[in-house]
Amino acid sequence: MTGQLRVETLVVLDSSFLIGFYNDNDAHHPTASSLMKNFLAGHWGEGLLLEYVYLEVMNVLLVRTDLSKAVHTSTMLLESEELEFIPCSDYFEDTVQSFSTQSGTKLSFTDCAIATVALKRAGGMVLTFDREFRKVAGIQLAG
Repeated sequence: MTGQLRVETLVVLDSSFLIGFYNDNDAHHPTASSLMKNFLAGHWGEGLLLEYVYLEVMNVLLVRTDLSKAVHTSTMLLESEELEFIPCSDYFEDTVQSFSTQSGTKLSFTDCAIATVALKRAGGMVLTFDREFRKVAGIQLAG
């Protein structure tokens, strides 16, 4: 395949998806499990795990499950070959701008970071259950 450029497919993972998958008692668990199978099969390419999303997932799992589940999930995420961990400091100023100027949406600061990275790195693709992302121009929901 000489002369062809390989286009890497990426998807930003949202905490709603990850919490739904790792918390067996979450209302989204069955759907998240099905989506995880598709993700691991490469349907959306490599996953981008933002630092802010990681923090949210750890905090929610600690509160809704227990420390051992949060620690186990932490290990799974940080050691996953299917994920690229994204420190958020490089995107902080753009996220502040996006958060401060949003109109017609009520995205959290973390969601604004997800949208920023999705638009800059993943062609707008986000794996989430949060319908608010549908209101953001250029964002596509995986699944």
